[in-house]
Amino acid sequence: MPRLPRPITVEGPPPDPRPLRRKRRRETGTAWAFVSPAVLIVLGLSIVPVVWSLLLSFQASDLVTPSRWVGLDNYRALAQDPNFSQAVRNTLLYTVLYVPLSLLFGLALALVLNRRIRFVGLYRTLIFVPFVLSATAQGVLFSFILDPEFGAANSVLHRLGVSSQGFLSDPSQALLVLVAITLWSGTGFCVVVYLAALQDVPRSLIEAARLDGAGRRHLLRHVTMPTLTPVTVFLVLWQAIQSLQVFDLVYVTTKGGPLGSTTVIVYFIWEQAFKNATAGYGASAAYVLAVALGLVAGAVRIVRRRGRHRLEGARS
Repeated sequence: MPRLPRPITVEGPPPDPRPLRRKRRRETGTAWAFVSPAVLIVLGLSIVPVVWSLLLSFQASDLVTPSRWVGLDNYRALAQDPNFSQAVRNTLLYTVLYVPLSLLFGLALALVLNRRIRFVGLYRTLIFVPFVLSATAQGVLFSFILDPEFGAANSVLHRLGVSSQGFLSDPSQALLVLVAITLWSGTGFCVVVYLAALQDVPRSLIEAARLDGAGRRHLLRHVTMPTLTPVTVFLVLWQAIQSLQVFDLVYVTTKGGPLGSTTVIVYFIWEQAFKNATAGYGASAAYVLAVALGLVAGAVRIVRRRGRHRLEGARS
């Protein structure tokens, strides 16, 4: 059978890349059209104010008249300001009291609500509801309840034979009362997070520990708590940041009083920037707070990393 001739193929001209480039440009333009509003919002509400406030912290400005460059004078004045020192002490005391107590109460309530009890869903809801309320609503509510003359709290104490208390109007009690109010509302968040973490504890570990004769205390110490370590680190960081930034509750209830006993750093910043018209001084205090928050986050991250390395070493 004779061989068929091999077909001759002629290569055509290469495809024109211009339509592909135009298509890519259209897609890029469309993507930027969708992304640009979010980018403008981030730039306008985050990056630009941060840079502007940093420059403002080195100036003497009231936000109305032209500002004057003063360098580090604002930061030197902060170091010598007794009002700022008092605000720092109040904030640290508030944080030291609130963070561990909120974690302790949250873990205790989560352990109770993790059992199969009647109306457990209702109890969980009632504990979480205060967390949903705004700090302004909480402040208004407790301002009425804790009013030294007409409040319901002193009325109950009077019926119990206890003398009336000053609560938010007493310099020795005001900060502790604010901590108690924040615990009432903020513990619910810890309860929800710990509940979710407790339900992820492997049942096989618990059953194995019980077979070895471990009681409830040993289960909590050697099985449950190590499993909850990442969640606890997160809650410590979250609650610490929230407590260092407290403002709404102080503004609504005490406005920093009485006698500055509840003046915290954020309220001090607001007072200096908008009440005393010393915006540069307030901006410098804000950056001191920002550095403190960064140190807290860095310390928690270091502790978490060391714990992870220690756990990996124990496994190996």
